Order: sequence, then C-alpha cells, then structure tokens
Amino acid sequence: MTWSHQMSIYFFQNKICFGEINEYLLYSLFILGALLGFLHYWDLNNAYVMHLTIRLLFLLLLPTALLGQTPKPALQITPLQPDFYIYTTYMTYKGEPTPANGMYVVTNAGVVLIDAPWDTTQFQPLLDSIQARHGKKVVMDIATHSHGDRTGGFNYYKTKGIKTWSSARTRTICHTNKDPEADFTFARDTVFQLGQYTFEATFAGEGHTVDNIVVWFPNEKVLYGGCLVKCMEAEDLGYIKEANLKAWPKTIRRLQKRYKNPRFIIPGHGDWRSGESLRHTLKLLKERG
Repeated sequence: MTWSHQMSIYFFQNKICFGEINEYLLYSLFILGALLGFLHYWDLNNAYVMHLTIRLLFLLLLPTALLGQTPKPALQITPLQPDFYIYTTYMTYKGEPTPANGMYVVTNAGVVLIDAPWDTTQFQPLLDSIQARHGKKVVMDIATHSHGDRTGGFNYYKTKGIKTWSSARTRTICHTNKDPEADFTFARDTVFQLGQYTFEATFAGEGHTVDNIVVWFPNEKVLYGGCLVKCMEAEDLGYIKEANLKAWPKTIRRLQKRYKNPRFIIPGHGDWRSGESLRHTLKLLKERG
C-alpha cells in the first residue's frame, strides 16, 4: 500500500475536513511535506517509516482538531485602503470571544483614532503598533458613543497627550455614569480637518444608544458606523438595553439617504467587508418588530 493511500485512509477514518484547514494546518502540512521528502531518501516503503509518518501527521493535526481554529491575536490591524486601518480586539460576550472594531487614519498631522480597544490591555499596544508601522503618534481620539468599548480608552489616552473627543450627549452620559469622558465635545454635527483628510461626526438619530454617532469621510466614501450598524453575520441586534428600537430604523434610513454609495461601511462588531450592512441592520430591526 502506498503512503498516499495510507494518508487517504487516515483522513477518511478521522473525518478530517479539508475545508477546515487553517493557517496552522497549512504550516503543519508544509513541515510534514518536508519531512516526507527527507524520509523518501531513507525507505519510503518501510512499515516503520509509514507508521512514524502517520503518527507525526496526527500530532500536527491534533491542535487544529481540538481547537477548531488558531487562537486569535489580542490585537489585529487590517489595512482598509491607503492610510485607513481597522483594528480589532476581543472580549467575552455571552460566553464567546467577540470582536470589536475601531479605525485609525494616518494623516500628515498625526493619527486620528476612532473609538478604543475593547480589551483594555491593548491601549498601549495599539499606540506602539501605530508608531512602529507609520512612525506617527495618535493626536486625536473620537468616541462614537458612551459604552466602554468606545470611550474606555479616554483616561489612558489623555495621559499620552492625545486629545479626546465625543459628542456632548456622550460626555453627559459618561459623566452621569462616572465613566471616562472626553476633554472636548461638539454639540452638533461637526466637520474636522486633520492633515489631508476631512471627516464629519454626525448624529443621525437614536438607535443602539441615544447618543450614537457615525464618522464619514466624504472624499474616500468611508462610513464608520460603529455599533449603530450591525455586521452581515449578526443574527440579532445584540445588546439593546439602552436602544431606541422605534427610532433605530429611521436613523439607518437617514444614513442611507445622506451617505449614498459608500465604499466601506464599518460596523462596531464583526466583519466589515460587506457593503450591505445598513440593509442588514434594517432587516434585523424589522424581524425584531
């Protein structure tokens, strides 16, 4: 029996699905391939060699079989387009590791940070990563509503000389709840200019919270929706104890009318690569009733 036939039997008997192959498994198979190439010069048809090979393959596959996937890094940074980056951290929600998205934009005058890592251990690593990647410092942090996965970094970033911003509504809520609050606020929709980039902080209406805003980059057509917008894989509206379910659909429709054909729509949690998340949010709201 050839070694390839024995490998096929092994995969069949252990029900290993190639569709579940992840980066660890690909790396493991690469190492195994190199090992088999070495063993070829020894004695490929030797029964002991075959037994050893199958055992090595089992050991390489075991972590993937047990875990299902590789552990996610505490901080992920993904390019969106030149100068625009999505950063993602994780916390446990309803017993599952849940991603939270933020965004930063590299300008000629420094870096603007939108929201903050949900995982508070990643406040400094995010700053370090930005400095290492771009050779620039964060000079501004703007939060899109009052929850900790948005405003949680305010106190820390103030110690780093970063100007912290939020809407007046958000600051009032944070002050009432004795949560970190921004040094600077805006009472109405505001246009900011930082370096070569212009962006708008807009309150389109209540939804996920009474204070949720969005950030729009008009020239680049990037809409940062935050937790007002649900990602495509979301099956429900998530945390809604502070939501205005009646106003939320109207708010989303205002966004659709005001910001036509955005190139990217960034939700507060989950996958951001779909342009249909506003429609999906409306769908979830309709199903919720």
